[in-house]
Amino acid sequence: MYNDQPILKKVINPGRFPVKHEFMKKIDTICIIDDDEIYQLFTKKAIQKLDISKRTLSFYNGEDAINYIKNLIQTDEHLPDIILLDINMPFMDGWQFMDEFMKVKEQIKQKTTIYIVSSSIAPSDKSRAVGYEEIAGYISKPVETDTLLKIVQLKLEEH
Repeated sequence: MYNDQPILKKVINPGRFPVKHEFMKKIDTICIIDDDEIYQLFTKKAIQKLDISKRTLSFYNGEDAINYIKNLIQTDEHLPDIILLDINMPFMDGWQFMDEFMKVKEQIKQKTTIYIVSSSIAPSDKSRAVGYEEIAGYISKPVETDTLLKIVQLKLEEH
């Protein structure tokens, strides 16, 4: 059984955030960074079915994702509102992505909310995530639809 409750700075308590998806506004972009094609497929389908994002970006490693984000920064385009980031990936893992993201953070004009989404249950991974102010939570795979709704609702409440 999976515990799909995000942890860290914000613990998303189902009772505190009533989920309203029929009339919920959409965010502009959710970005999935994960090397697991099946996970990506199911998560994209869930986002599409819930109709919570105008578009969904996906990358199979951190290197492609950070290069895309750097290009968006250079062209002054809108960055993803939410990033769902896996830890263990080829070429550039989630931690390396975060290190590169921190280097360009000062050039970013909008707030991008990042969630670690991983099958790792290692306490060291969860502790390491706490060290990044930009990481809003740690979600265990698979991501439940209620969790997607909650993180989008939290993002919408920021505005």
